[in-house]
Amino acid sequence: MQALGFRLGLLVLVVCELATAQTAGSIEGSVTLKESGQPLHHADVLLPKLGRKTDVDAKGSFRFANVPPGDWEIVAHMHSLSDARKRVTVRAGESARVEFKLDFSPLRETVTVTASAKEETALESFQSVATVSQLDTAAKSGSTSLGDLLEDQAGVAKRSFGPGTTRPVVRGFDGDRVLVLDDGMRTGTLSSQSGDHGEPVDPAMVERIEVVRGPATLLYGSNAIGGVVNAVSPIHDLAEKPHEGLSGNISATGGSGNAQGGGSANVRYGAGNWMLWAGGGGMRTGDYGTPIGKVPNSGTDLKNGRFGLGRFSEKASFSFGYQWQEGAYGVPFSNSFENGGSSPEPDVSLAWRRQQARFSGTVRDLGKYFEQFSLKLSYTDWNHRELSGGETGTQFYNKQFLYRGEMRQRKKGILSGTFGFWGMTRDFKSVGAEALSPPVDQNALAVFGLEELTFDKFRLQFGARLENNRYSPQGILPARSFTGVSASAGMNVPLWVGGAFVANYSHAYRAPALEELYFQGPHVGNLTFEIGNSQLRRELSNGVDLSVRQQSQKFRGEINFFRYRLSDFVFLAPTGEIEDGLRQAIYAQGTANYTGAEAKTGISLTPNVWLNASFDFVRATLVNGHDTSLPRIPPVRGRIGFDIRHKGLSVRPELSMAYRQDRIFETETPTAGYAVPSVNASYSIAGAHTLHVFSVNLFNITDQLYRNHLSFIKDLAPEMGRGVRFSYNLHFY
Repeated sequence: MQALGFRLGLLVLVVCELATAQTAGSIEGSVTLKESGQPLHHADVLLPKLGRKTDVDAKGSFRFANVPPGDWEIVAHMHSLSDARKRVTVRAGESARVEFKLDFSPLRETVTVTASAKEETALESFQSVATVSQLDTAAKSGSTSLGDLLEDQAGVAKRSFGPGTTRPVVRGFDGDRVLVLDDGMRTGTLSSQSGDHGEPVDPAMVERIEVVRGPATLLYGSNAIGGVVNAVSPIHDLAEKPHEGLSGNISATGGSGNAQGGGSANVRYGAGNWMLWAGGGGMRTGDYGTPIGKVPNSGTDLKNGRFGLGRFSEKASFSFGYQWQEGAYGVPFSNSFENGGSSPEPDVSLAWRRQQARFSGTVRDLGKYFEQFSLKLSYTDWNHRELSGGETGTQFYNKQFLYRGEMRQRKKGILSGTFGFWGMTRDFKSVGAEALSPPVDQNALAVFGLEELTFDKFRLQFGARLENNRYSPQGILPARSFTGVSASAGMNVPLWVGGAFVANYSHAYRAPALEELYFQGPHVGNLTFEIGNSQLRRELSNGVDLSVRQQSQKFRGEINFFRYRLSDFVFLAPTGEIEDGLRQAIYAQGTANYTGAEAKTGISLTPNVWLNASFDFVRATLVNGHDTSLPRIPPVRGRIGFDIRHKGLSVRPELSMAYRQDRIFETETPTAGYAVPSVNASYSIAGAHTLHVFSVNLFNITDQLYRNHLSFIKDLAPEMGRGVRFSYNLHFY
């Protein structure tokens, strides 16, 4: 009887599952080029609210199976072509059809995977997201470093010690408060706490770069208290099926102003359920020129390569990948600060190497309650050497192993969400005459959850993260352990078709960084003789973000307001002493306020002419009785320009402006305002299987002398003078 009962129960479950499956429908359709009617092979098609994505086959067709009945928005986009968004109704057991025709247009649908760990558009996202595509970065950047690629985004500035050492600053937050990711995993570099270290990136090796502005601690860790920057590769997601056949891209760039030259090639080949990929490239720049002459020792060099293998299917996917990067860059005027400038040695250069091995796996359709489980493993080995006169001085080693698991819940009624775990093991050491700390082992572990409630008139999101960080230094310095909770709650309210109001409250926890606890010694990269404080407390932030967004055929815009209050805020406090020619400073704590706004808009003056503008400001102060301004906070900035299009031709004149920054820390000098004009132009030739893009960028046309307030050497080295840059990109699919 028990066996019979078990079989009857099993039969009932099977029948129920079949009945449930029969209530689902499907969406199918095609994506073609408007001018010629040619199918656009490998165009992306998204169902944002379900977090699903597929690509178009060689005939221009696509299909989503097992779509719940209801009204759904579906988005198609591809490279530099326009994006299209349509609404479709799915009925039980039936297939709905939708046709897309894409052409050349300034209309772009911002797609993000970073904000909520699934593919969605910026309109649906609870957090403010900026996305920069590979084609956007190709012509405008003369650097191999991440900050230069993103500095024209609203709310994003660059910290620098020269062009090879730039890093993004998000809403005034720098260092350990902005987390830089590579396909959702930490890069393993040492740029967060040293101004003369950059985040190396070859723009031709990534599909897009996403910037999540505001706290993203729930999904990515306590280091994301200010925001996340994620470099997304073409194989970042484990798709339901591989791209059949050969696809990839080839690029070449050259320009004046810094004698830039470089190129890269990436290929992917899909056969059946398998895909292989490989790629590599390099970029080199010389000393860059300014209106008052060249900046010596400012050249950069970058080489990289990658390969991998993956198997993709509707039920399970996995991939293995390996990449390496190596290069060198100069640290201009470094010996102007060593021993008060009395050192006879030449300026310092940094030679670095980064290797990374990764595994990703996804299992789908896990039953009634869970849609999929994904696991990522990553091992990174970073090393850099400080070179002076060809001889190696201090060396830094950073090895880290990361693991991250996520379970995505199947949408049940109004509830959907993700929960998971994350961990890190890090081995850090420095050796040489200026080793700044003893060897330190860091171990971290976290669990997190992010849930969403979808109602007819609005959506709610809430979540929490529990994280522990443990530091174990060798020697007499004490070991430390920190455990804290981050939490947030948000609301997304559609105001009208294409419009939304978003409000978020966040409580974010950050453990002190290894460098803040244990560094002690001369640190030219930060222009200080640093004294760590092993007794630091955890840092807590409470903040509010408000956003209004609009996306339509003639107007697109977003305005964001934010205010954060940070207790036990960690900062370098000058002692008034001079040691080894550098200002002595100790890591201290206080209360800080960050208040600001950013806005961007695009207005269609005619079908082929758009007016684009952006604006941002942030005020960050240390609350110590008289509100002292914090160091290296971006000035008020703005941009205005046009995008003029005719078929495949785009001409984009632009004026970049910054107000004088005289709200300064006691160790800073004021920075004058500026207005710098530039012109970007490109011509695209699109076909069913290829896209050619020819670009030219004229920058600092008036050869204006101006300085970046966030540069450690701004008083010695202004920004680049007048120049021109050419690039060519071929995408085949």
